[in-house]
Parts: sequence; structure tokens; C-alpha cells
Amino acid sequence: MGETRVTVVGGGLAGAEAAWQCARQGVPVTLYEMRPARPTPVHRTDLLGELVCSNSLKSDDPATAHGLLKAEMRRLGSLVLACADAARLPAGAALAVDRELFAREITRRLEEHPLVEIRREEVTEIPPEGPVILAPGPLCSGPLARAIAQLTGEENLAFYDAISPVIEADSIDRTVCFAASRYGKGEGSDYLNCPMSREEYDRFYDELVAAARVEMKDFERDLLFEGCLPIEELALRGRDTLRYGPMKPVGLVDPRTGKRPWAVVQLRQDNLAATHWSMVGFQTRLRWPEQKRIFRMIPGLERARFVVLGQMHRNTYVNAPRVLRPTFQAKAREDLFLAGQVSGVEGYVESAASGLVAGLGAAALTRGQDPPVLPPETAIGSLQRYVAEADPAHYQPTNVSFGLLPPLAKRVRSRRERKKLLAERALAALGDYLGRERPPGAAGGETP
Repeated sequence: MGETRVTVVGGGLAGAEAAWQCARQGVPVTLYEMRPARPTPVHRTDLLGELVCSNSLKSDDPATAHGLLKAEMRRLGSLVLACADAARLPAGAALAVDRELFAREITRRLEEHPLVEIRREEVTEIPPEGPVILAPGPLCSGPLARAIAQLTGEENLAFYDAISPVIEADSIDRTVCFAASRYGKGEGSDYLNCPMSREEYDRFYDELVAAARVEMKDFERDLLFEGCLPIEELALRGRDTLRYGPMKPVGLVDPRTGKRPWAVVQLRQDNLAATHWSMVGFQTRLRWPEQKRIFRMIPGLERARFVVLGQMHRNTYVNAPRVLRPTFQAKAREDLFLAGQVSGVEGYVESAASGLVAGLGAAALTRGQDPPVLPPETAIGSLQRYVAEADPAHYQPTNVSFGLLPPLAKRVRSRRERKKLLAERALAALGDYLGRERPPGAAGGETP
């Protein structure tokens, strides 16, 4: 085992997690990251684990699907969750992080690990000797994407999603925006809220749907991911769609009026110094001058200075049920794993979870063992089952959800109670599995 080396391609969340899981089990690993030798259109640094779309890793409540997934990953010694906890920002029930501190901590821990070698160069072909973990991220380079297509036989590997704007804090009018979390969750004041009257919302909506945008080809439009649609795309579904989506005012009261606003734009703290705030749910493909014009119509943002403007970018993924086993191994090659969004999962934590599974699997191969498959009752196990067993004819990347888990033995009418019981069952199943199987990386070894 000492001479067996795992190759990880990609230094995003999945690749970083995969490399860590191998190294903490005593397996040497070479991690390739093409930045800064080859930059991407959306990354701003050369740090490993850099977040490009949002600084939120979604809910940390174990009674939610995303919170459950995090709880499971913490039990399995996740590097990404350990670094996220270290860089945590106030965000109500969500786990949001200071982007730079988070990425610096991931980079530091991997650079300091004696079994991790980091090479800053582009990989254009799939390494012929394994174990290999491909985790190139959503912006997989063209040559490597073609190599994956050749291996998998899939022609269409891409869908598109978008990035939300980020605003300088001192350009936000605090006499209009108020600090609060919906229903007082978290610290009770973790978000800045820009309230809108009905008249203000209607004017904003009319300008938004009529604004100039970066046009997409017809085939590209079909590839938009439902869970991350541009806000102007959502608006086209009806005048009130945004008020029941990213601009919903429920659980908030404008202190100036003592009433609930007609609509609200929420801003989430984007760095520890609180100098940058991101627009929640405002991913967009509007042209940049239009973004400035229209988003400055929002009360409190009339003089907003934008650190980052929204933009579209390509995500690359395989048709997982045709290509992968539940272990994230390629059916065409046992010693090759795919992890992250290229594997057909969607979301920061889901990508990291796939990297965790792939890392444990690669470590297992070096010991002559089978890669682990977690119980389907767990959030991680449900993702493993989804990528391997979903309908390939209508496959789309997915976030974790309770709908992926097997139903409870008995029907529970209360939605809240049902989620609570599903989460409790999942953590119990994981505990039983770890006590019984003790897969590589699940117990003992080095902690984050």
C-alpha cells in the first residue's frame, strides 16, 4: 500500500475532500489543480476549495436534508465541513462561510499534510494508472471533458447555471435595509433585508423581465438547472413567482412600518469582515450594465457598488446511471472514480460528499477492499443510490432531499415530524454501519 499513489484531478470541494480522505488513511495522493497556470472565467484566486456561486452551504439543521448530510459527513471526518465550521458566518439556520478564510484553511491543511503532493498544472487526459479520482468541477477544461466523453460515450455533458452579485457593505443604505432572519432563526438578525412595497416590486418586476440578457442558444436553454435558475428566468413564470421564491417576505417585519413588506431582497454576509454581502437567490444572466441599473432599483441599493456581478457558467456532468456505480466508480474502469458535479450531483455539500465517498473508495482499493456503499437510509447512501439507479433517459443532477430516502415504515402525517424521524433513522443507520463495517476512513485515522 505504501507504494500505491492515488491521483486526484481538481482542487475544488470534491477533489480536496477526496485527497484528504485518502491521506488521512495513510495513502499518498497527488492532487492536480490547473489554477493559476490556467485560470477560469469565474475563479478569483488560486486557492483550493474556492466557492464561486454562493458562500452558503445551505441548512445546518439535522432535521433538514442538507443538515443531515452535513451531520453524516462530520461523523466521517469531512475536511470541507471542518473548514466550513472554522470559517462560519452568521446566517440563521444555514451554514455560510467567509469564502477566503474557508478556501485558505482547506489549502493550508492539504499543503501541510505530508502525504499530499499538490501540482499546479492542467490535466488534459485521464491518467492511465489508478486509482484515479476525477473531480474537475463545473468548469472542466475542454480537453479533459472530451476525454471523459470518449470514455463514457456521452456527447452532451453540460448544463448551465449562474452566479449572484456581491455588494460592498458601505454602499448599502442601512436606513432602508433592516437586519433580521426569517422568524428570528439563528442569531435573529443574520441577513440584511431590502423591503419593497407593491408599487416598488411591480416597477422592479417590469424592468427585470424586459432587461437585456446574455442570450443562449436553444439547446443551451434546455440545460438550465431547475434548482439554480436565473432570477429573470424565474420571473418569466409569473408576476408573483419571485414573491413566493427568492423574494418571499414571510417571517419578516419592516421596522419602519411594523408590517410585512410586499417583497424582500435578502443580502447574506459574504466575508468575516462583513464588508461584502451577496444577493440571495439573485443568480442571473442579465448583461452587466442592466444588472447595475435594475438592481439599484431595489430599496436600499440605490448606490450599490458591486464587487462581483452575476454571470452564467457551464457545468459539466455525466449521465451517472449509465456511467457510474453507487461507489462513484466508472463502470468502464474499476480504478477510476468521478466526484463532484461531473459525477451528477448538484450543490457544494453534495459535491464534497461525493468526493468523500470517492476518497474512501480509492483508499479501499489500495487495500484490496471493496469501496463502501452506505445504507440507503442515510443521506450519503441515498445520493449513491440516485447516481446509480435514477432514470438515465431523464437524468438531471440533484441536490440531497428527503425524497431520495426510503419512506418510513409507518405513515407520519406531520411533515416536520416525518423529517425528524427520517433524520434520526439515517444517523442510527450510519452508526450501525460504522460499527459493523468500519470502512476505510469511517473510524480512526487522522481527524480534520
